[in-house]
Amino acid sequence: MIEIKNLNYIYQQGMPGEKQALKDISLTIQTGDFAALIGHTGSGKSTLIQHLNALIKPTSGEIIIDGIPICDPKTDLKAIRRMVGLVFQYPEYQLFEETVYRDIAFGPTNMQLSEEEIRERVYEAAELVGLPEKLLEESPFELSGGQKRRAAIAGVLSMRPRVLILDEPTAGLDPRGRDQLLNQLMTLHEKNPDMTVLLVSHSMEDVARVAEHVFVLEHGSLTLSGTVPEVFSKAEQLKKIGLSVPQITELFLRLNQQGAELPDNIYTVPAAAEAIQKRIGGRQHVE
Repeated sequence: MIEIKNLNYIYQQGMPGEKQALKDISLTIQTGDFAALIGHTGSGKSTLIQHLNALIKPTSGEIIIDGIPICDPKTDLKAIRRMVGLVFQYPEYQLFEETVYRDIAFGPTNMQLSEEEIRERVYEAAELVGLPEKLLEESPFELSGGQKRRAAIAGVLSMRPRVLILDEPTAGLDPRGRDQLLNQLMTLHEKNPDMTVLLVSHSMEDVARVAEHVFVLEHGSLTLSGTVPEVFSKAEQLKKIGLSVPQITELFLRLNQQGAELPDNIYTVPAAAEAIQKRIGGRQHVE
């Protein structure tokens, strides 16, 4: 679905403040994948995702979305931006309409769809993010932080994108709002298995919980990629570039260093609970 070949991007090229933000990046994200992009601040994550719906044009390299080369001058960029939905960090700051319904309907309205089609898309998008129908006629500014975030995501989903990109979607949310949003994203992906999702996050716990594949950026270069187990198994390498593994993974690594003999491929709390239960059960059986 997404193919990037030898992508380079230079800010202020030819100017005194010239800086190469992306360096020869090549990666592929398959249709229906739930992938994550991680890296420390300044690693190039936001710059990279803005290339994927042509908000930024590369200095060199290729970007192909569903077989369409988006850097080709003949490519319809409006069609690409409808195909690739990008949810910026703190998207609730972009809410501006009088009601939640009108905010979600903003994109489809600009597509000049019929009122019936717009209504269908609004209710569909609200359901996908778990936003109760009764809130659609409320002011978006009366919603909780988590509800605002979901309303903003619904506004992107109402365009029915084939690719959904989320930049730090849980930033600033309390634990309950964070869990609700992550659960909704997983449910959304389950209901739309052909939708490709790319999550940008600083939270290794969030990544371990929802993602299937992970891409790691360091100073504008792709340094690691693979499945969640493949990437998080390289704990020492991640630490050297300023990242970490999930806290539960770190705990299990330390327990094993003290002879606990637990699995070293644990990345979520449910998996940890299951591993401990098996360990305790196994000992009881031996005794």
